[in-house]
Amino acid sequence: MESLNRNIENHYLKEGLYEDIINRLKEQNIALDNVKRSDIAGADEFHVRGAAVSKELANSIDLNGLNVLDVGCGLGGPCRMLVDEYNCQTTGIDLSNEYVRTANKLSKLVNLNNKTTFIQGDATELPFEDNTFDVVWTQHVQMNIPDKKKFYSEINRVLRKGGHFLYYDILKKGNGNVNYPMPWASNANLSFLFKADEMDSFLKEFGLTKEQSTNQTQAGIDFFDALVARLKELGPPKMGLNVLMGDTTKTKLMNLLTHLKTGELELKSGVYKK
Repeated sequence: MESLNRNIENHYLKEGLYEDIINRLKEQNIALDNVKRSDIAGADEFHVRGAAVSKELANSIDLNGLNVLDVGCGLGGPCRMLVDEYNCQTTGIDLSNEYVRTANKLSKLVNLNNKTTFIQGDATELPFEDNTFDVVWTQHVQMNIPDKKKFYSEINRVLRKGGHFLYYDILKKGNGNVNYPMPWASNANLSFLFKADEMDSFLKEFGLTKEQSTNQTQAGIDFFDALVARLKELGPPKMGLNVLMGDTTKTKLMNLLTHLKTGELELKSGVYKK
């Protein structure tokens, strides 16, 4: 597992990520003492549809003032949004040291570090006491985790009775092969896709009840189609997912789009209650 975790962390690694973001802000003549969340939202929400879908997920329950854990938090964009707009206390955990370093610095940059905490760790061994959080939230993370049962059992363990699990994920739908690279994996050895009914089975086993489920596939396809059109017209954005994926951005996103269009993969979001 340690070897796999190292390989996954290396897949996401981009050294000097925070410094790159700072340079991009300077190039846009954005004053560093007045950076807003919206100025960095193109890069700090590493999932299909970015900040827009995080807001949708946040509005699926009454989140105001709750204690939230983001498992696989990336650069921390959703945590900062939940603090800023919903008065939440948030904790993010991610396998990538560089992402966690950057997340902490970005929170300080936009003056939201007083209610956000980011730590490096393994999603299958969460370093928290039982029944700690009102909400556990995860977006596009489980694809890198082979032991799904352990992943969801840990989420259940740290979630308080009556709390909610919110997810937005890329799931296998068809039975064919998946072409790589993808945003989450440069090859099949780093990818552990499974189907929505398998996820539902694990969560039901742990006593969580499904409250809602939304098929997000077409919304994701529309997002990518619009993104491709913008790229053709304007080129790469100053602050987009290219900040994280570099020269491989187009190939990875087009592979994902193709599989969403063919029905091999799907996007789903939902809410479970403990």
